[in-house]
Amino acid sequence: MTDPPIPDPARSLPRTLWRGGELAPGRRAVAEETPIAFTYNRATLAVMMASPADLEDFAVGFSLTEGIVTAPDQIGECAIVAAEGGIELRMWLAPERAAAAETRRRRLAGPGGCGLCGIESLAAASRPPPRVAAEPRFVAGEIAAAAASLAPAQRLNAATRATHAAGFWTRAEGLVAVREDVGRHNALDKLAGHLARAGRAAGDGIVLLSSRLSVELVQKAAMIGAPVLVAVSAPTALAIRVAEAAGITLIGIARADGFEIFTHPHRIAAPESARHVA
Repeated sequence: MTDPPIPDPARSLPRTLWRGGELAPGRRAVAEETPIAFTYNRATLAVMMASPADLEDFAVGFSLTEGIVTAPDQIGECAIVAAEGGIELRMWLAPERAAAAETRRRRLAGPGGCGLCGIESLAAASRPPPRVAAEPRFVAGEIAAAAASLAPAQRLNAATRATHAAGFWTRAEGLVAVREDVGRHNALDKLAGHLARAGRAAGDGIVLLSSRLSVELVQKAAMIGAPVLVAVSAPTALAIRVAEAAGITLIGIARADGFEIFTHPHRIAAPESARHVA
């Protein structure tokens, strides 16, 4: 018996459109959502609902941002195995890293909208983030340019209007990479995995998010050493507190006409012609 194929991240399905006072049949691209199981040395640690794309990036990125490994080469092998009920990301770790996986074990499946579902204790949910050491400086126009670059690169969302994105932008290269997923934290994990597999550090650029800034996104950004986190929506109060503790410059409400800096504003410089309003 052969394994079922991995589904496409979007599929065309029939729908009926109501517009202009009329009903019309047709089809629409719809985002796929698939259970993804993360197994380490044959033991399942977590099951996440996610888009079935960039799965090796997802495996590496999740392992890094959850503290299972500290570098991609600590994963000895990663197999992507499709099954009837979903997809397994089967990873093999050395014994010392397998112990880390055991301490982060989750008992419940986390839905696509929640990055902390299944955490077994309040302490695990509010674990202190590592301190980000990188100190790049950006001018306000670069923040605006970085934020504006994300939406045009969201191809899956353009087709389905149902996915989030995480991107990485640098002054020298512009938008380096984008990853999309039905879950905002999954998109960031996939971006983290891509950067790690490419040997790229996050310390010289800006991580961009298409979603609100919730605490698990700040925690994951801290795990990969991202000094600046920019999103189109607002942060939560807890996300602000965690970003302050992690040394991350947290920027929300990033629009064409401006943005709001919530923590560590020293990394962002206004142009000399800017007027400061008290």
